[in-house]
Amino acid sequence: MFYEFYGFHKRPAYLNDYIMLHFDSDYMRGCHPEILERLSQTNMEQTPGYGCDEYTLRAKDNILRACGLDNGKGDVVFLTGGTQTNATVIDLVAGRYEGVMAVDTGHINVHESGAVEASGHKVITLPSHSGKMDAGELDSWLTDFYADDTWRHMVRPGIVYITFPTEVGTIYSKEELMALREVCDRWQLPLYIDGARLAYGLAASPDVTMEDIAAIADIFYIGGTKCGTLFGEAVVTRHPEWFGNILSHIKAHGALMAKGRLLGVQFSTLFEDGLYDRIGRNGVDKAMILKNGMTERGIPLFMDSPTNQQFFILPNDLIDRLLPAASFELWGPRCEKATPVRFVTDWGTTDDDIKTLLNLIDR
Repeated sequence: MFYEFYGFHKRPAYLNDYIMLHFDSDYMRGCHPEILERLSQTNMEQTPGYGCDEYTLRAKDNILRACGLDNGKGDVVFLTGGTQTNATVIDLVAGRYEGVMAVDTGHINVHESGAVEASGHKVITLPSHSGKMDAGELDSWLTDFYADDTWRHMVRPGIVYITFPTEVGTIYSKEELMALREVCDRWQLPLYIDGARLAYGLAASPDVTMEDIAAIADIFYIGGTKCGTLFGEAVVTRHPEWFGNILSHIKAHGALMAKGRLLGVQFSTLFEDGLYDRIGRNGVDKAMILKNGMTERGIPLFMDSPTNQQFFILPNDLIDRLLPAASFELWGPRCEKATPVRFVTDWGTTDDDIKTLLNLIDR
């Protein structure tokens, strides 16, 4: 059923000369060739496990310098994937009886199968504004919550969660991030930023840098899985005391990798010679070519995204014609005549990929 839906057989004859295009997500490929080469070069080495190796130490140093948190001002740990990271970090920071504030479209609320709730933390939702949380609404919600005399019998917020970029490809301005930071400070709540696609968000942002993210968030993660590595995420905090017993906490959540060297090699490479920046830039540049090509053909945007996730409204007949040649996601249930869809570019997307897709639309 899956293969039939995505058109991996029964392709029309005119598609015989086309290689199947994939725009489903930014983790469809393996890893960036520079990372694969480094993994191959170090494959036969024997190193201590669980991140106690020279490559992991080098990766931490590279990341902390990029974040402006070197000289003991921060710490880094590595986990295997995004869902494990969100569940582990939220359970680390929030108390057993506390919940996590997020927008209703937030990844932890929609697409993580209740992983956060499974660790005992209710996801408390606010309205999404093009994927973003409004600082004023957060402040008002907290004011009303603590104005209720029975608040001690309710799920108290213990952490605020946002994504950069958001689930719909939008990004916060520095001013918007600072406004959230001020509210978190007012209510003594830690701010956690999910950076699964951080490389693409930073490449698209006119005013937010890695150092800004590190200074504004109490804790955040730098996505590797969707940004060039085979797997893995780097969790960064400017509160190193939070990581006093972090390996035990990660292991209790099933997210500690015995061959931690593999994470160290990948992230040390990712943060050398500007590779992380190059990865983000390619994904965004190709997304803008796609966006311009679609709008020039009269295809309306579903969401105006400046990042590597692009959302359009396609007629259903065009969707059916494209799927045997190009896979992409329907963004929600299929509608009667036209349906929102998502196309995602990444570090390996080429100009030819976009050109071929647009040629298919023109047929």
